Amino acid sequence: MKSKITSGIRIALFLTIGLVLFWLVYKDQNVNEIIAALKGANYFWIGVSLVLALLSHLRRAIRWNLLINPLGYKPRLLNTFFSVMVMYLSNTAIPRSGEIVRCSILKRYEKVPISKLLGTVVVERVMDFVMLFILLFVVLVTQFGVVLKFIQNNPGIEQKVNSILQIKYLILLAALFLASIVFTWYFRKRFKESVVYKKLRELLMSFIAGLDTVRKMDRKWEFIGHSIFIWTMYFLMIYVTFWSFEFTQHLTVMTGLTVFVMASFGMVAPSPGGIGTWHFMVIETLMIYGIEKTPDANAFAFAVHGAMTLLLVGVGVISLVMLPIINNKVNNKLTDVPTSSVKSMKKFG
Repeated sequence: MKSKITSGIRIALFLTIGLVLFWLVYKDQNVNEIIAALKGANYFWIGVSLVLALLSHLRRAIRWNLLINPLGYKPRLLNTFFSVMVMYLSNTAIPRSGEIVRCSILKRYEKVPISKLLGTVVVERVMDFVMLFILLFVVLVTQFGVVLKFIQNNPGIEQKVNSILQIKYLILLAALFLASIVFTWYFRKRFKESVVYKKLRELLMSFIAGLDTVRKMDRKWEFIGHSIFIWTMYFLMIYVTFWSFEFTQHLTVMTGLTVFVMASFGMVAPSPGGIGTWHFMVIETLMIYGIEKTPDANAFAFAVHGAMTLLLVGVGVISLVMLPIINNKVNNKLTDVPTSSVKSMKKFG
């Protein structure tokens, strides 16, 4: 009961943050202007964007299986895909909660230990950050003026970056790190004999085994190829939606890449499904490229994010419903096999 209350409070907290940010972005927007802009949109290209999204999510499930297979497990692709979609559903309620959720689903239906799955998730996330920062580097080199103007237009972001880099915070982090080393060294013998240490060591070893899957993977280049495909689809999901509105049809591929990279950082913020933060990053970036905030940029962000969110929620709910159904059918088939074998043995016995 207590855990359910805590979970409910977290969902309410993050949802409130998202809604407040969303309100701050759209509080000065005339609703009728948004509706008029949305009526004139070509939703065919938004539909294409959603198809590309599904392809990226399917490829993410295939890539995850590549990491799991060297651990000695062969999860069915359907289970992996459904778990990925439930991950996105969970993230729309509580940011970053989906990673644990998808691992829990595979543990339940494929009997893969969560500790090992978490190692593969870290590998995935490291690869995703590598891909994002490669694209960020391309944007910085080709669109540096746009990024600089974005920071200048939002002094709050610049102040946060500067505060993080202040020497006093770096010293505090170094002191905490040193204190943890001294504490561990001083109590090492007593700590090693404790149950907590043994459990932590067991989890750490399983976690390392998950990370080691890249070294053991036979198809490393396939893993990299899947990653490139996933991030290409992510980019195209944004770019093709430019053709849905007259005011964005003239925007170039590099503009699409810049909007995509900035929007990706909007998804990092602690807001469910990027509500508010994604809109802010996209709107501010489009404004630099000459798109009017009211109603054009606002309508674009509202339509594209809304469609993507509906897709994730819809497919996520379907996945949550289908998981027990398809696995119960498989289990029934498996239990039917020995029964028929026994009957045949009796017949010939």
